[in-house]
Amino acid sequence: MTITQQDQTAAHPDILAAPDVLAGNDPVASADRLAARLAEVRAQIGQVIYGQQQVVGEVLVCLLSGGHGLLVGAPGLGKTLLVETLGTVLGLAAKRVQFTPDLMPADITGSEILEETHDGRRGFRFVPGPVFCQLLMADEINRASPRTQSALLQAMQERRVAVAGLDHPLPRPFHVLATQNPIEQEGTYPLPEAQLDRFLLQIDLTYPSEPEERAMLLATTGAHAGVALPVLGAGELVAAQTLIRALPVGETVVDAILRLVRQARPESSEDRRLSRDIAWGPGPRAAQALMLACRARALLDGRLSPSIDDVAALAQPVLRHRMALTFAARAEGATLPSLIDGLLQRLG
Repeated sequence: MTITQQDQTAAHPDILAAPDVLAGNDPVASADRLAARLAEVRAQIGQVIYGQQQVVGEVLVCLLSGGHGLLVGAPGLGKTLLVETLGTVLGLAAKRVQFTPDLMPADITGSEILEETHDGRRGFRFVPGPVFCQLLMADEINRASPRTQSALLQAMQERRVAVAGLDHPLPRPFHVLATQNPIEQEGTYPLPEAQLDRFLLQIDLTYPSEPEERAMLLATTGAHAGVALPVLGAGELVAAQTLIRALPVGETVVDAILRLVRQARPESSEDRRLSRDIAWGPGPRAAQALMLACRARALLDGRLSPSIDDVAALAQPVLRHRMALTFAARAEGATLPSLIDGLLQRLG
């Protein structure tokens, strides 16, 4: 049995609900209303997540752009809690899968089972896996085998699952927030470069500052913990993604994105040192990701069009998983963040 659009609507009725953020014909007024709602979204997330303002902003940029995110951070930094809170605040049906070496593709995508009806007829019925949700947390994705990783990443790219020759479309919206532990690498299967490119942003989590950690300590160990309330729905998120694609982008921002991405490729870089240090650079998908993310970041800050500052702020999360250094550059102590910062300085 194939899951149809009608089935998805029945399971998630708010997909086709009239979104408040697009009410009316004035795109400027719609953008202003959406910006106000997004400010409320951040406030509700702040009831549970203390500090990590940059991380929260980048995750929201990723979802508003319609993409998937790769969260990289040490254990205990709140990655799971952040995804659960996002599901609540954005009104999305969220699920979590703990990736392990023995996890099979069918454990994620689903499989067909043979069943017998009351009149004795036998047939196969498709049982959807946890990927059939709107927000999926793939916890420690690099611990699963390459075969299982590929099954998930195919669903991320194509927004559908193929089982026994039949296509089963995934719900809309559909986003994956995968996590990785950068410390413990034993027994892991690093994601290949082609699969890393399917993540819109790589979001690095760091330890909170002392004031942030103090506030978190006092708020989370008492009798009453903070609770986040729903703000948006699935239909409103889809409408917001549509509206963001309609925001205007100035020529200076477009030129800055093109210069940045093209200078990060050894084939087209004007700097010989960069050409020597970069093993491979970002493809056109990086420029597309940066363009969408800049629009989303501008609206998240209450602006109607992005600026060069948005390009500079998002260059690291967009590019650092889409390029690599040569062995000689790594031997000399070069790092990708410093190289990307050098590229940004060339933008002026």
